[in-house]
Amino acid sequence: MESIVVNKQDQLELCLRLRREVFVVEQQVPADLEIDELDTLEAPCRHVLLLEAGEPVATARMKAYDEETAKIQRVAVRLERRGQGLGRRVMEELERLAAAEGYAAALLDAQLPARAFYERIGYTAVSEETFYDAGILHVRMAKKLDNHSD
Repeated sequence: MESIVVNKQDQLELCLRLRREVFVVEQQVPADLEIDELDTLEAPCRHVLLLEAGEPVATARMKAYDEETAKIQRVAVRLERRGQGLGRRVMEELERLAAAEGYAAALLDAQLPARAFYERIGYTAVSEETFYDAGILHVRMAKKLDNHSD
């Protein structure tokens, strides 16, 4: 298994291919909502990609939410690879990257069916209020980053 902090166009294309598979095809999210202005190498956003035998199996991205907090988005794991620890691994990679960049916390908007997964890896709901994003119910969650030095 190879973990990559994306810095080349072909790597980014693999992230986007996997996200289309998960969000657009599987979850029926409109493509124009899934791919946005942060999906370029020049955007103020970092993408992480997990590859196995050259094939993308998990990806996610993060951007600044505020000076202290990174917002994690677009967490995607290939359907047939779910339940194998890849979601945890891609989240750990992004959390390490966020901490190294000086963020004290991570924030994300979790799809309700994924809430228990995020709770298992240390996230707690910021509010019990749910909301729709791309037609899917979400809840906002946050986690203090362990590696942050005050």
